[in-house]
Amino acid sequence: MEMIKEEYKSRVYTDRPDYADFDAPEKFQAIQSIIAKRLSEHPHAICSYSGGADSDIMIDIIERTRELFELPPIAYVFFNTGLEMQAIKDHVKTTSEKYGVFIKECGPKVNIVTASRTYGIPFVSKIMSAGLEGWQKKGIPLSIAEEYEQAEDKRAKRLELKERYPKCESTINFLCCCNSSGEPRPNIQLVINSSKYMRDFIGEYPPDFQISASCCDWCKKRVAHEAQKGYDMIITGERRAEGGMRSVPRKDNTALCFGETASGQFRLRPLYYVTDKDKAWYKDYYGIKYSDAYEVYGLTRTGCCGCPISHKAVEDLEKIRPYEPNVVKAAWNIFGKSYEYRAKYNEYKCKRMEKEKEERKRSSITGVTP
Repeated sequence: MEMIKEEYKSRVYTDRPDYADFDAPEKFQAIQSIIAKRLSEHPHAICSYSGGADSDIMIDIIERTRELFELPPIAYVFFNTGLEMQAIKDHVKTTSEKYGVFIKECGPKVNIVTASRTYGIPFVSKIMSAGLEGWQKKGIPLSIAEEYEQAEDKRAKRLELKERYPKCESTINFLCCCNSSGEPRPNIQLVINSSKYMRDFIGEYPPDFQISASCCDWCKKRVAHEAQKGYDMIITGERRAEGGMRSVPRKDNTALCFGETASGQFRLRPLYYVTDKDKAWYKDYYGIKYSDAYEVYGLTRTGCCGCPISHKAVEDLEKIRPYEPNVVKAAWNIFGKSYEYRAKYNEYKCKRMEKEKEERKRSSITGVTP
């Protein structure tokens, strides 16, 4: 009898706390309790506020919790990448006035134009960008994936690839869709197959620009690390439902919602298990008003304006254009090559899917497997 191999599942799905599956009212009550507990333990805290929808929910529930439990104030900080909509900057000011809190604005030492020109621009996702950046820089042939797939002893093949390409662990895993032990991991986000046909696409149409998500590192992460120094706890509005890197477990966060970082600071992600449906309930119940980027322009997500990681980046820029044409022009100047390459990839993917559909249709008629 053939054994059915259990499908690999991330800790994001296996280590869920009970409240993650509560309905919105009870879930937010649980979140308030978590915030109160952690702020009582670590009152010297700093919270990142982006001016986006998640941040609006987060600052509201934090301030309600602080008032309810009579907790001391915390520091808020807004990271301005240099490519921000006026709607967001105006909303940060309005929010500061609404809650009577000071939101400090911090900018990068290396601006987004310099960072993207020096290191590269994102493509599809942060994970995909990091993987393709390694592939471009280290010159590892795509053919290693075929070697791995055809190998009878995949562990041995993975070890041989490691010896052949030293200091390329993550790139090998990315291209071969496996982990460092040689076990196949084709259905997780850390591999190239997380985007359908991507390996074939870059083989047929190699990118003519440097791919990297380093602009995020220079314009947000480094700025954040500097601003967060000296605080006991860092609060961010990440949600698992956003996908990408935010749905991948981290070494510094075994509890996903709360954990200790390598620096000895604590990190709280109070909204980690909040869904889009939960957000909609909270917004309606408490009458939260988002920035004009949502309420007027019609965006469903902001983040870094024009970032190619969003599959709707070009579509969203067209929504922004009537209100802030200069921001749109700047985004195209910085990320244009990635937008165009994404469009080419989408076209390639559609043609491949249509071709496979036709082949399956013919095989069902002829009875011959393609």
